[in-house]
Amino acid sequence: MANHKSSKKAIRSSAKKRLLNRYQHVTTRNMVKKLRTTTDHAMAVELYKAVSSALDKLAKRNIIHKNKASNNKSKLARLVNGLKTAQA
Repeated sequence: MANHKSSKKAIRSSAKKRLLNRYQHVTTRNMVKKLRTTTDHAMAVELYKAVSSALDKLAKRNIIHKNKASNNKSKLARLVNGLKTAQA
């Protein structure tokens, strides 16, 4: 257990940051799942914009690694483009 006032404050603030980071991470994961299950190309394009932005924000804040964000965006872009050819 922490003894110093500053270390107690650090524990409290890191707990708050952890909760916020987990909320943002879970929210983005749910957005990705929703995008993966959609079959409409127009809706998928709109969802992709939001998901891509959210992934970039997570990478910028070091919640996820920037390469993981890039990999996810690439895979999702291929999925969205595949929907276009499937509907055509």
